[in-house]
Amino acid sequence: MATIQPRTDQAEKTHYRVQVRLRGFPSLTKTFGRKTDAERWAQRTEADMRAGRDFPTPESNRHTVAELIGKYIANALPRKRLSTSRNQASQLEWWRERLGHYLLQELRPALLADAREGLSREPTPSGKPRSPSTVNRYMAAMSHCLTYAVRDLNWLDDNPMRKVSRNKEPQGVVRYLSDQERSRLLSVCKQSSSSFLYPIVLLALSTGMRRSEIMNLTWDRIDFLRDAITLRSADTKNAEVRIVPLKSHARGALAELWKDRLSDSALVFPAPTAPEGSSKSIDIESAWRSALKRAELKNFRFHDLRHSAASYLAMNRGSPLDIAAVLGHKTLQMVKRYAHLSETHTSAVVERMNVAIFDGSSCDGREPGRPEATDQGRTPR
Repeated sequence: MATIQPRTDQAEKTHYRVQVRLRGFPSLTKTFGRKTDAERWAQRTEADMRAGRDFPTPESNRHTVAELIGKYIANALPRKRLSTSRNQASQLEWWRERLGHYLLQELRPALLADAREGLSREPTPSGKPRSPSTVNRYMAAMSHCLTYAVRDLNWLDDNPMRKVSRNKEPQGVVRYLSDQERSRLLSVCKQSSSSFLYPIVLLALSTGMRRSEIMNLTWDRIDFLRDAITLRSADTKNAEVRIVPLKSHARGALAELWKDRLSDSALVFPAPTAPEGSSKSIDIESAWRSALKRAELKNFRFHDLRHSAASYLAMNRGSPLDIAAVLGHKTLQMVKRYAHLSETHTSAVVERMNVAIFDGSSCDGREPGRPEATDQGRTPR
């Protein structure tokens, strides 16, 4: 016989879960938004069972969304970078509260799209609406979880999130340091009470390394003979090994740190109070904020040092492939934001081409682009 249980989700919307049990058949469960639909499905399903039809139970009808998320958090997230793992765990908890009571079989694109709209309208703890990019990150976390159900657990045949469109994200503004701003920032960093702040900022500007890559940097990753830093897959955002050239002032600053190091820590920038052998890096947040204030820099984040490095590469004739290789981007899409900064370079390329072809003038000696008028006021053929 069938049982119908009303359930209320986080948005205070009532759903009706139907469970049909009949001797000799596997138990079947389904959730509906209206009680009449639930009753109709229960009657039809019982009639089909009594008529002797076979009802094999797929894995998607055995497991709930909450069960999948719990398994993913326990088994898959620990294999990811700590920051990614923490963010996705928080995002998945939202999905568990919203859709956890559904069976995987019931996850349809329309249901996920409805949840996306609810997420967009729901205010954050600060009272502000979630941005399109934040909503997309939530959707990506759930999509990874569903892909895990398809590939690792065989609980689903396909990922329904693939059929749900993402929000269009606004083009981010590239904030980079002007020559004057860079000079002021490096000057105050040299005078900082934190002896590590200057080499850290210098390294970020010179190499485009991420903050986490710099703070987790160990001496065995630095090769002063080859003038290069080797970042392991565990240290990079895209989990790939990356070779970072170490040149000029950044190399000199790290060489001085190597000569003057006071502990046997493997870290290049260890916490001063950390015990020997500790893997805790220094906290520069207070010194960084102070330096920004003294340098009179507004709307500038540490990550913008990476943007600055990429911008300098673009302005100094670095190709998109060059920038992607240095910064560790998998695709050129992320590099397009710096394309406008290389306009001077492309203009110079076109100018050199014209000089090479026309030797600075048109073939008949007239000024390029200016036709010679005839007595009749017409241009010659």
